[in-house]
Amino acid sequence: MTAAPYDHPDARRLTQALHIEQLGLYGFADDPDTTPEADFDPPAGLFLIAHVGEKAVGCGGVRLLDEHTAEIKRMYVSGDARGHGIGRHLLVHLEQHAASRGATRIMLETGRRNTAALALYHRTGYLPCPSYVAGRDPRINRAMTKALSCGSPR
Repeated sequence: MTAAPYDHPDARRLTQALHIEQLGLYGFADDPDTTPEADFDPPAGLFLIAHVGEKAVGCGGVRLLDEHTAEIKRMYVSGDARGHGIGRHLLVHLEQHAASRGATRIMLETGRRNTAALALYHRTGYLPCPSYVAGRDPRINRAMTKALSCGSPR
């Protein structure tokens, strides 16, 4: 697991793979290139890349929405690397970073057809909440939230 700028070639490749997967599931998706790179700049943000050996197989970012709320974005693990705990590992590190920056709540969005992601988030303590992004379709998008402690998240 390494921190990297959002415009790192591995980050771009993985976020584009996520975009293609979302297009296949829903017929549309947010373009990862529209997310400002600075959103994930430390110290307020962080973008991580997970590796198996030398191969980049997963990614995820966190950014502060306000002084107490953080958001997980662009979580993705490539198909051949799924089922090995990489997503959970990424999530724990992103939550820890958010908590270390003073966030007491973390939020995210995923799609209702992304059953693996929904299961991961549910298992790790995320609960459904109203959408926090304007214009989202509740028949497609699922917003979730979790309380963070000042120490390490559970």
